[in-house]
Amino acid sequence: MKLLLISNSTNAGEAYLEYPKKQIAEFLKKNKVAKVMFVPYAAVTFPYDDYQKKVQNRFSEFDVEVDSVHRYENQAKAIEKSQAIVVGGGNTFHLVKNMQQHKLINAIRTKVLKGTPYIGWSAGSNVACPTMCTTNDMPVVQPRTFKTLNLIPFQINPHYLDEHPEGHAGETREQRILEYLAANPKMYVAGLREGCMLLIENHKVSLTGKRNLRLFKYGNEPQELKPDADLSFLLNL
Repeated sequence: MKLLLISNSTNAGEAYLEYPKKQIAEFLKKNKVAKVMFVPYAAVTFPYDDYQKKVQNRFSEFDVEVDSVHRYENQAKAIEKSQAIVVGGGNTFHLVKNMQQHKLINAIRTKVLKGTPYIGWSAGSNVACPTMCTTNDMPVVQPRTFKTLNLIPFQINPHYLDEHPEGHAGETREQRILEYLAANPKMYVAGLREGCMLLIENHKVSLTGKRNLRLFKYGNEPQELKPDADLSFLLNL
């Protein structure tokens, strides 16, 4: 498989997809991609056409065309004919419900397992996991199931935060992940901090970014894994 799984689209004070644009461009160029099929369904409060245009504005810098599945009657067929698949961020519940309705889960999984490049950020990274259960989002709609693409055997928590705001009495992100692990003790969860991404290809997992990845496993102390660490064991869990 060829996956580029990005924590977030935008760092504070930066333009949209500014920080990962080099890695996106290199990933697409290396795989000889001239046109991608975009999945915009994580958008809730703005039109899919606008989302497509927003991504196209950035991808135009790489001379890559952005098509979108929402423009097709048979969306699974559109996925089958795509050179690469890109799934944007937003609300994961909304994304998954629409992917299920348009029969995109099996279509994307089959296509990517055959070698088609896949890029996701935020919710788009979350759905590459076995389930969407480590999303940070509010359930504004109800999918049929929490099962997602299952391209990787571990869970990602995008936008992972260590901070606990002063005066906030609710759970930290770590506490919520530990709750998930108590209910799913065989799983690993990768806390992917903002400004970071995972590149998965040739049975190798590498971390790009200026921050460590925080890895959680039930019964173990969380590990801090540096960008130069070998993370390939995550594919063999």
